[in-house]
Amino acid sequence: MPSTAIKRVEIQAQNRLRTLMRDYFLNLDAAAKDPDRQVAWCTSVGPCEILTAFGFEVFFPENHGALLGARKVSPEYIPRAIGIGYGSESCSYMNSDIGAALAGESPLQEIYGIDGPPTPDVLAYSTNQCREVQDWFSFFGKRNDAAVFGICPPSHLGEVGDHHVDFVRGLLARFIKQIESRFDKRLDWAALEEIVALSSRASTLWKVILDTAIAKPSPITFWDGLIHMSPVILMRGSQAAVEYYEQLLTEMRKRIDKSVGAVPDEQWRLYWEGMPVWPKIRELSEKFFDLRTVIAASTYCNSWAFEPYDGGDPLAWMAKTSIEIFINRDERFKQEFLLDMFNRFSIDGAIFHNARTCPNNTNSRFGMAQRLRDELDLPVLVIDGDLCDGRFFSTAQTMTNIEAFIEQLEDRRS
Repeated sequence: MPSTAIKRVEIQAQNRLRTLMRDYFLNLDAAAKDPDRQVAWCTSVGPCEILTAFGFEVFFPENHGALLGARKVSPEYIPRAIGIGYGSESCSYMNSDIGAALAGESPLQEIYGIDGPPTPDVLAYSTNQCREVQDWFSFFGKRNDAAVFGICPPSHLGEVGDHHVDFVRGLLARFIKQIESRFDKRLDWAALEEIVALSSRASTLWKVILDTAIAKPSPITFWDGLIHMSPVILMRGSQAAVEYYEQLLTEMRKRIDKSVGAVPDEQWRLYWEGMPVWPKIRELSEKFFDLRTVIAASTYCNSWAFEPYDGGDPLAWMAKTSIEIFINRDERFKQEFLLDMFNRFSIDGAIFHNARTCPNNTNSRFGMAQRLRDELDLPVLVIDGDLCDGRFFSTAQTMTNIEAFIEQLEDRRS
């Protein structure tokens, strides 16, 4: 095996990110305790721009679910959700989050010294990712006696047509009326346009940052992306997110100019398809680093790389971006998307994560991995695991399989 003597070059912008994240959660905590301010919960590709324009501070429970996984505490909480009737193979983000709420615990208490997730005044979901969010948000709506509003767009789309966009735009317009009626507010349309423009700008910058990994050596990896994607999810529509990504992009471009690779002596370039294995991020990152292998691109990090907003109707842009995301598309679109990504990033092989509790974001179950392997003569490895639930992941078996996969790449090259 390769020596581990090489050192990782830290991304300097991460210092700024820590401050941004602390400010974000402290602000949420303050808003939840202020009778003159209101908090909304929203799914990660939901109508957060509208909520922000109405003056809500926006919290994203999926981020909390990922945090519970990354902190390796999900096994303490999942049984609590199962105990009140949730399935053991239901979304482990949902089960972890509900279980933590039942226990009255959260990593946010330790990290930021706050009580935990803010109490919601309203919860807004979109089923463009999965239907589980509807049940997840309904639980917390009942628990907190808060309004729950949902947007259910068409799914499994191939070509996205104007009629699809018009339909979802109508759902967003209805959502606005629901908020106005429930909270006696009126939407500031000028503010919404400004927020959407900022949201689009951060998303565009994020895509450019991810695309810097086309360079050889790659200045950034999938593992870095999992850290630095936070602003484009949690702070969409803010100037702070735009400024952060401008800083990060400048740093990535300097790395390219100086041939500074995220993985020194880069030998292999892989693609990660599917969800992260949050409890094993560090171990997996170190394994690939030791193997001189960069995960150059992923479907997951690109989920927040939207098309630019060029002005005009902000609801049409929101509708279009919310249904164009990878998870909401049909098999043909997904396969063509992956083919394009493999070519653009000069991928040597692909890893598909079969996430047991996330069938919506798992694409290895119906032959896609084999079809891509056959069509491209591209080595593909399928690993079993989960977002948060460690019962479904074997560290020893997975690491052995990864080592064998890299040996396969070496044999092909020689």
